[in-house]
Amino acid sequence: MLTALALILGAALVCGALARRLGFPAMAGELVAGVLLGPSVLGLVAPTVTGLVVDSDGTPTTAVAAVATLAVVLLVGLAATELDAQFLRGHARTIGVVGAVSFVVPLAAGVALGFVLPARYIGQAASTTAFAVLLGVAMSVSAIPVIARILGDLDLLRSTLGRLILSVGTLTDLAAWVMLAAVSAVVTVGLRGWHLPLTLLATAGSIAVALILRPVIGRVLTRLETAGHDAQSAAVMVIAMVAGAAATDAMHLEAVLGALLAGIACGRRPERVVAPLRIVTTSVLAPVFLASAGLHVDLRTLGSPAVAGVAVGVIAVAVSAKLLGGYLGARLAQLSRWDSLAVGSGLNARGVVEIIIATTGLTLAVFSEETYMIIVVMAVVTSVMAGPMVAAAARRARPTARRSLLVGD
Repeated sequence: MLTALALILGAALVCGALARRLGFPAMAGELVAGVLLGPSVLGLVAPTVTGLVVDSDGTPTTAVAAVATLAVVLLVGLAATELDAQFLRGHARTIGVVGAVSFVVPLAAGVALGFVLPARYIGQAASTTAFAVLLGVAMSVSAIPVIARILGDLDLLRSTLGRLILSVGTLTDLAAWVMLAAVSAVVTVGLRGWHLPLTLLATAGSIAVALILRPVIGRVLTRLETAGHDAQSAAVMVIAMVAGAAATDAMHLEAVLGALLAGIACGRRPERVVAPLRIVTTSVLAPVFLASAGLHVDLRTLGSPAVAGVAVGVIAVAVSAKLLGGYLGARLAQLSRWDSLAVGSGLNARGVVEIIIATTGLTLAVFSEETYMIIVVMAVVTSVMAGPMVAAAARRARPTARRSLLVGD
């Protein structure tokens, strides 16, 4: 058990460091670590080593899966705490317009694509409709951790442009998690009788509870922080996120929805409280999750010309739809052309969020192994290309990047 964790974490950290040295996101290297440990490489030449991290049925060992689950919960929950409620209230119309268009366009493109892909890309437990909807959800998300890193590197994290991108990304991800929860419930319990209405009611109730508890949790955390108990404040946040994930999971909704709502309920906390928790999550837990995601990838499948051609087509549609949706939404909100392109480019980064959806789709048997691998590659490609594109657009928009861009609010 501990050997598996040490092996997969060590490989992920080494490969992540090499990726950064080569100018790629660390997540790309951490995924490669899983690929190397999985059936594509060591599974062929040293199956005993692969057997340390993979069970006989081809899934990650219990210890690796548990750490990966905790990583997902904290990654999603911490991303939700970045939502700037004051900024959201002050610019609700603009964020709503940009968010709606940037979510609906790639969602529609993904759903349409899902209905025309061959049956081999649909998981055994899914209908074509469930597959198409989940593919659309995968195309519509944005990776807040990746976006925050890009904006921080460009010194735009606290700018109006940066806060707009983060706010839109967080809200569109909330919509995506709600849809993921609905698809998950339909696949696991079906549409019989009152199942669908109960699923919708449970989702709405979960959101309502999070909003009701937000001031209560906020007061508890503030009291702890004022008294200098920062560690206890961080612990309460973790408890809230894990409990939220457990609650939605118990209602046959996706656990990530509960983690996201718990993060929103916790709200933005002082950096001294969040920083240590973020470091542990991104430096220790997330690499294990990403490497475990790579364990499912079998490069022999992607070597097929047919699968490779579909992968190129799916990624091209996803990138085009997200860029177009973000750009059109920002233009409708009266942002300049370059600001709009920066918004679309930033939202195009899908990173770990899309990998979470891909993993969920594979676990639910909505996605086939081929589809899973295509979406994982899409997550890496869009995350790698987002940084240079945002940087290029932001340079052109630099005169306006630090003043108010939101002329309609």
